[in-house]
Amino acid sequence: MIFRRHFIKVFFPLGLLFVLVISAFAQTRGSLTLYGDVRIHQDPPGSATNIGSVTIVLYAQGGATTIGRVTVPHGGRYRFNNIPAAEYELAVEADMTEIARMHVSVAGRPGSDYQQDIYLALKPTGAISSGKPSTISANDFYKRSAADQSLFDKAQRAIDDKKYDDAVASLTQVVSADAGDFQAWTELGTAYMLLNKKGDAEKAYQKALEVRPTFGLALLDLGRLRIGEKKFEEAIPPLTTLVENNPSSPDGNLFLGEAYLQIKKGSKAVGYLNEAARLGRPEAHLRLAALYDAVGMKDKAANEYEQFLAKKPDYADKKKLQKYISDNKKP
Repeated sequence: MIFRRHFIKVFFPLGLLFVLVISAFAQTRGSLTLYGDVRIHQDPPGSATNIGSVTIVLYAQGGATTIGRVTVPHGGRYRFNNIPAAEYELAVEADMTEIARMHVSVAGRPGSDYQQDIYLALKPTGAISSGKPSTISANDFYKRSAADQSLFDKAQRAIDDKKYDDAVASLTQVVSADAGDFQAWTELGTAYMLLNKKGDAEKAYQKALEVRPTFGLALLDLGRLRIGEKKFEEAIPPLTTLVENNPSSPDGNLFLGEAYLQIKKGSKAVGYLNEAARLGRPEAHLRLAALYDAVGMKDKAANEYEQFLAKKPDYADKKKLQKYISDNKKP
């Protein structure tokens, strides 16, 4: 048995303090699976800020490709089956807003399971203020009819069960009854993405943004989709809007920096990538290093690699980066 324990503290601009403690172990069993228990400690119990469930989203490393998503109640377990050994990102969403993200390395012999438990502890804001602008607005909460809410919940359960066609059917009914439900449009886009119907997904995200142009999740998902499609110029407008409204978005800064990098506007990319690294996305250092290396600034590239390894000491190509640092870092 391989046992590792990570302690991650994350401060959220939701007016809540979340502390995540993640424990992981791998052991030989059936097909390769990533799973884990979700525990939510809420203080005080029954307060208005309590969260009844969260959505766990699995992304390929880099965050441009969604592998799957599942909604989990307090005390529940998420599970992603039949995935290869690789580097992934696990995102935690509550009320249609991402509140946490972590890197996960799924490894081991073929036929292994990998467990990544998630513990969320939330407390009222009085204890600590993050000093950052809020990532969620009261305007982002949507009140729908009882019938539409039932269909919306049914769609989320279908997504959890990987019945994406069923989710599309339910969400299509919701938006047909109420074209102003920007959250349902966004979920419909996600369901289409999981079906690899990227054209339909883009249209759904655009519909969400026609209703609520500043809805962060739709802006991020649309930008992420376009980057995955190599539509880098088209990814810039939604990501720019996201970062203008939420400068503390790690993903917004990372993807916007990546989009500028891909269209050869490195001078614009640098600021966003630096901010993404500062906000907890260590892979931004890799993109900065690639940029500096391409223009012959190898000492700066070595410095970025050094910062990356300080944050990711277990990186698979650690020796390769260490050699680059040794060869190019000025004394």
